[in-house]
Amino acid sequence: MIRFDCDYNQSAHPRILARLQEIAGEQHPGYGTDTRTEQARAYIRTAINAPEADVHFLVGGTQANAVLIGAVLRPHQGVISADTGHIATHETGAIEATGHKVLILPGTEGKLTAAQIQQAYDNHQNDPTHEHDVQPGMVYISHPTESGTVYTLAELEAISKVCRACHLPLMLDGARLGYGLAAHGTDVTLPDIARLCDMFYIGGTKVGALFGEAVVIQNPRYQPDFRYLIKRHGGLLAKGFLLGVQFECLFEDGLYFQLGRHGVGEAMYLRQGLLVAGLPLQYDTGTNQQFPRVPDALAERLAKDFAFARWEKPNEQESVIRLCTSWATQREEVDALIAALG
Repeated sequence: MIRFDCDYNQSAHPRILARLQEIAGEQHPGYGTDTRTEQARAYIRTAINAPEADVHFLVGGTQANAVLIGAVLRPHQGVISADTGHIATHETGAIEATGHKVLILPGTEGKLTAAQIQQAYDNHQNDPTHEHDVQPGMVYISHPTESGTVYTLAELEAISKVCRACHLPLMLDGARLGYGLAAHGTDVTLPDIARLCDMFYIGGTKVGALFGEAVVIQNPRYQPDFRYLIKRHGGLLAKGFLLGVQFECLFEDGLYFQLGRHGVGEAMYLRQGLLVAGLPLQYDTGTNQQFPRVPDALAERLAKDFAFARWEKPNEQESVIRLCTSWATQREEVDALIAALG
């Protein structure tokens, strides 16, 4: 079976596996205090053009979201998210388990707007009994979103401006950031994200790493004592050098960006095949996630040889399915799927 159901099917890029094998006999200080991890931090600070950024390495995205959101919010506050946001739909109440509510707003193809955030803030502030409600304390967005869409630079700048005016820290979930940065037609760069967000993370798990996310904290207010919070959440990996060496490999010569471009390139090739086959796309996405609307009979036939996610059921005869390419997707796998559409 050929898998298009997610973008972390392969173990890791061969260069990362080779690097891990190289250090198999080495001894390193624990908890990410080793020189390889420091070098990885330096590479990331250069890539984001932010020499004062605080960089930490965690194992996974849900962990990164929970630690970051828990670090920012006071006990009476919640986090604003699109209704399709990962923290609202796919993390088993991890944020609520920290004692904070996810305050959902209706997204447009997964995205929030600056006007929505401003309105949510104003509605709370102008309510004469606002102390009886959860106070908006920060804003969470994803790039790409769960719908595979990406923010434009103008949209991000507008959101950042509103968040700073309302004193709402802006956090960006970058689990698939490598594919967002390589998205067809995007005008957003990694330094743009670092400039506009208070905190974000660079996902390695879905973009070539065996596991790991690089958390970047730009706002100095949230930098002190962050390692205490990582430890409190069970995220301070004793063998932290295993995270550091992977990001050292990904960022020393631009491999991370190369892998993102590969995944998106295969997705654009698949997209064209879907359109030629007459299958409309539910979302206009230039990332590694494609969402064709297919007849149910075709979906059942495809499921015999291909793994994919069933995303929506717009009517009784059709389903929207999600097809993910990745850094490891081979052209012959995409060709096999396109051939099966006929």
